[in-house]
Amino acid sequence: MKQKIHREFALVALATIFLTTILITAVFYSCFQREIMEELGTCTRMLRSIGVSEALEEPGGAYDSLKLQGLRVSLISSNGDVLYDNGVSVGGLDNHKDRPEIAEARERGSGQAVRRSDTLDRNAFYYAVCLPDGMILRTARESSSMYGIFVNALPAVLAAAAAVLLFCFYLSVHSARILIRPVEHLAEHLDAWDEFPVYQEMLPFVQKIRRQHEDLMRTVRLRQEFTANVSHELKTPLTAISGYAELIEHHMAPGEEIQRFGAEIHRSASRLLRMIDDIIRLSELDVMEEEAFVLEKVPLYQLAKISVDMLQIHAKRHQVELYVYGSPCSVRGDKEMMEEVLYNLCDNGIRYNREGGRVTVTVEPAGDKVCLRVEDTGIGIPKEHQERVFERFYRVDKSRSKATGGTGLGLAIVKHIAALHHGELILESAEGEGTRITLWLDRFEEETVLAENGRERR
Repeated sequence: MKQKIHREFALVALATIFLTTILITAVFYSCFQREIMEELGTCTRMLRSIGVSEALEEPGGAYDSLKLQGLRVSLISSNGDVLYDNGVSVGGLDNHKDRPEIAEARERGSGQAVRRSDTLDRNAFYYAVCLPDGMILRTARESSSMYGIFVNALPAVLAAAAAVLLFCFYLSVHSARILIRPVEHLAEHLDAWDEFPVYQEMLPFVQKIRRQHEDLMRTVRLRQEFTANVSHELKTPLTAISGYAELIEHHMAPGEEIQRFGAEIHRSASRLLRMIDDIIRLSELDVMEEEAFVLEKVPLYQLAKISVDMLQIHAKRHQVELYVYGSPCSVRGDKEMMEEVLYNLCDNGIRYNREGGRVTVTVEPAGDKVCLRVEDTGIGIPKEHQERVFERFYRVDKSRSKATGGTGLGLAIVKHIAALHHGELILESAEGEGTRITLWLDRFEEETVLAENGRERR
């Protein structure tokens, strides 16, 4: 950034010097040209008052002496022939009738023109007046062109440019140090950004960087916790499997215990497989974006009935009754993900229920939204744990969760799917009374339009 500031200062300085030099040279040359024309006009009018007979009859007279002062004097007849010129012989000169200053003098009484000599790189200034007898008196003077003046001034311009560049370099170094200081301080003390002055224009960026930094640190912490939890959770069933298998391998298990050990190995292996499946699914949801799946019409009420029917055996095993209520309605979403939401919410309601309890699934439309509500009469969630139940591997009652075969990832999967569908997830629970989880989803657009039209007809 500092190099860019130095470069910008240098470019601005060079452009300023160049444009200023061109502008000053043009203005100066314009004033210089006007001064020469005024001087030629004064000289021409003075020479006209002397008379032309001296120039024609007395060689070396007043007109000839002006040659030494760099002033060229010519007399042109009314038909354009050069009668006299104190600078060159008139014998080899062509007719001047069409010269701009001659034509203008004949028409208006006086005329002027500037012609450039490419060979000598000089400009010739002409001023002509019409005499009473029709002849034209013309004076001329040569001078450097604007380009010549610029070339002559170039050494001084280069010296000034070098001085200005040195000053600009010093100024850019000083300015860059002042401008960059808050940014460097911010980079070194990001956690204390509000303790030192920050440019007002940078404040939104600083706050955004601060939020991103906090989010990154939170993500890193969660990943570390997740890694530690995965290691711990996988270790428990693997240890059980290894222990029981070792007892069987070394014939240390009595014959009547082998069947029980085999059942424990099967139960731990099943729990391990479920956990691995949930971990893989969470990893997929972590990197998934909304564009990665197609939002389509999903008949949520029919899916709820199918999920409830599939979980009836699981519910009876835990001595829990499972019901579904509502009316047919569809949402905009992914069918497979909606099945996962229904399964995980119902499975949680069954696992953390009491014998003789019930789980109720309700699906009903509400304007342009659909409400999915899963309510149980189970053990409930203490208030201090309610904010964390959607975290990975977080369990309110760890012993009960492991006893029922839960992985601790079901609600985390539900939360991810709800976020991908821009749904609103609400948890309501009271310890010892039960839990209600409500998910609001976007209703399928065609059904929303039909419902609105139906209300209009009524």
